[in-house]
Amino acid sequence: MNIQLEMIEDKIEFFEAQQLNTLEKKINEQIEVNKALMLGVHSVSHQMHLDSDGKPYYTAVVHFKLKK
Repeated sequence: MNIQLEMIEDKIEFFEAQQLNTLEKKINEQIEVNKALMLGVHSVSHQMHLDSDGKPYYTAVVHFKLKK
């Protein structure tokens, strides 16, 4: 049995929430998790949409990259 370990160099994660502070909390928690994998935030993209009831709905995409 041959086991190979490779470093994760890129990771993209998607987040969604009904409130902006909840979205920020989710992202910050995942940043801490990814620090253990030696991944740092490379870029963040976010959007706000209104649902059918007129309430805001927040989404974000965070691109993590290996810290060098």
